[in-house]
Amino acid sequence: MPDDDASQVPAAPGAAFEAFLKAGEFRLQRCRACTRQIYFPRTVCNYCGSDDLQWLPASGRGIVYSTTVVRQRPDRGGDYNVAIIELLEGARLLSRVVDVAPQDVRIDMPVVAFIGDAGGTPQLLFRPSTGA
Repeated sequence: MPDDDASQVPAAPGAAFEAFLKAGEFRLQRCRACTRQIYFPRTVCNYCGSDDLQWLPASGRGIVYSTTVVRQRPDRGGDYNVAIIELLEGARLLSRVVDVAPQDVRIDMPVVAFIGDAGGTPQLLFRPSTGA
């Protein structure tokens, strides 16, 4: 979706985020009033209350801010991690870091986003990066 074509962006912020992921794009909202990046998608800025928000491509780079390992029996898929990722843009979001053992995910680990597939639904995931 083009940057300036608001007519193609769904009105519900969550639906817009999902539509961008389906199109292979990771975007964040930015408030035009206070210039802060926003995640989870909203209709008004959670920092200043403005409703003048725009969708911009995200760098996809960040660091692990916090992480935990969810323990499961192997027959239920085995262990996996859940992490809060702090993006270079400043927003934080909940996701998973893949392509590394769950117990090896560390705070301050540089990561990069990619759009994975979860049963036919696009999902924002992260991989370890050599630099953020």
